[in-house]
Amino acid sequence: MDRELLLQMYRQMVRIRAFENKVGELFAQGKVPGFVHLYIGEEATAVGVCANLRPTDYITSTHRGHGHCLAKGGDMKAMMAELFGRKTGYCKGKGGSMHIADVDMGILGANGIVGGGLTIAAGAGLSAKMRGTDQVTVCFFGDGASNQTTFHEGLNLSSIWRLPVVYVCENNLYGISMHQSRHQRVADVADRAAAYGIPGVAVDGNDVIAVYEAAKEAVARARAGEGPTLLECKTYRWKGHFEGDPMVYRPKEELEEWKKKCPILGFKARLLEMEVLTPEGAGSIQAEAEAEVEEAVRYAMESPFPSPEEALEDLYA
Repeated sequence: MDRELLLQMYRQMVRIRAFENKVGELFAQGKVPGFVHLYIGEEATAVGVCANLRPTDYITSTHRGHGHCLAKGGDMKAMMAELFGRKTGYCKGKGGSMHIADVDMGILGANGIVGGGLTIAAGAGLSAKMRGTDQVTVCFFGDGASNQTTFHEGLNLSSIWRLPVVYVCENNLYGISMHQSRHQRVADVADRAAAYGIPGVAVDGNDVIAVYEAAKEAVARARAGEGPTLLECKTYRWKGHFEGDPMVYRPKEELEEWKKKCPILGFKARLLEMEVLTPEGAGSIQAEAEAEVEEAVRYAMESPFPSPEEALEDLYA
């Protein structure tokens, strides 16, 4: 793989981790309203997939969507301002963590509805096909969402119409507090692809290179008009379902074992071994990411709140 691409993927993963660490800290201080669902531990999936996309391609996201937005090119300042409920945020401070969208960057929105993006992605894929473009849509969703009716509806339509959609299941083993083994009989969500006559591929979601290679094939297939792929990335969220979740439902030993598989530390070790990255270079990337996050926080805190009258703007119902 190209050296610059490898470094860019590492940089993006570090940026996402720095952003999420700061958001968790700010939430604990009571500075971020509402709920936040952090992406810490899953960075390799968003980065490995989105590294294959063009600015004109689309993604649909989830309630745990900060990593997706950053990996697709979202503006960190506008994201942070939205989390703070400020007027300069992506949704003018009225959407919060679970509703960040940037249509100009192909980010069709995070979604507080479990499985809500599965049919939106099919619609975006149908739009690209009808307009005769080679745009691809990536739909991120979790293992719990694979039990929703929208999973069947989205994949079925995409399959029979050969829509340019890549369905990416981020299997972090838990649907809120329920382990995957308790909410479905299949070990691999990717096996469900067979019901729709499309490829199903399961990869290590903590290995950004493995994710990149699998997504590259799926995106190329979609762009060539060959239809959708179901890509399952097996990963793990380090934090609770939401910040403040006591996490009593999972063993501490399980969490510690997954932390040993940290996607960022693992990738860093490989890049050092390949002599693509130096310890000094890694330090610079970390410092740059943290500085960018601090600037985003400053921008958010200095931005104004929307006026009460603005609550009635941008309404469609």
